[in-house]
Amino acid sequence: MAVPAGAVTDVIRWSGVDDRTPTDAIVVLGAAQYQGVPSPVLANRLAHAHSLVEAGVSNRVITVGGFQPGDITSEAQTGKEELVADGMRRRQVIALPYGENTAQSLEAVATVMKSEGMSSVTIVTDPAHSARAHALAEHFGLDAHVSATEDGPGTALTSEYLIRESAGLITVWLDS
Repeated sequence: MAVPAGAVTDVIRWSGVDDRTPTDAIVVLGAAQYQGVPSPVLANRLAHAHSLVEAGVSNRVITVGGFQPGDITSEAQTGKEELVADGMRRRQVIALPYGENTAQSLEAVATVMKSEGMSSVTIVTDPAHSARAHALAEHFGLDAHVSATEDGPGTALTSEYLIRESAGLITVWLDS
């Protein structure tokens, strides 16, 4: 019973983290997009990442997320285009359209970052997802920091989201 309770505690603890330590890159985890238009959850993550750039956390953003059946673009490319439309320079944003889940996306981020001589990231995601995203990034050898979205779409810490993310965190712990 200690492991599930520990996971729930970690998910709750990490859900309020807003670490603004300067890093090599800000990583925006993917969420749904609709033919190039970010879902409200993705738009919220992108706006938060943009605010972190303005706060000086990093001047580089990596957007991640692949394609769903029928998509004409990836979550990553949609994110990049949205950030550019909001005033970021195109060369500041790297779109990595790989992965069908958080683990695959963060593994791709780690590979690219290591090849570029970078290692520290600030992960932008929803509060309930922060603990698992942090654990996965560390698993792939990244110096991970988290800045969870604070309000808006995707930020509710519902019991369903808490249970799902706690189970996911336990899986990461078992695989590490």
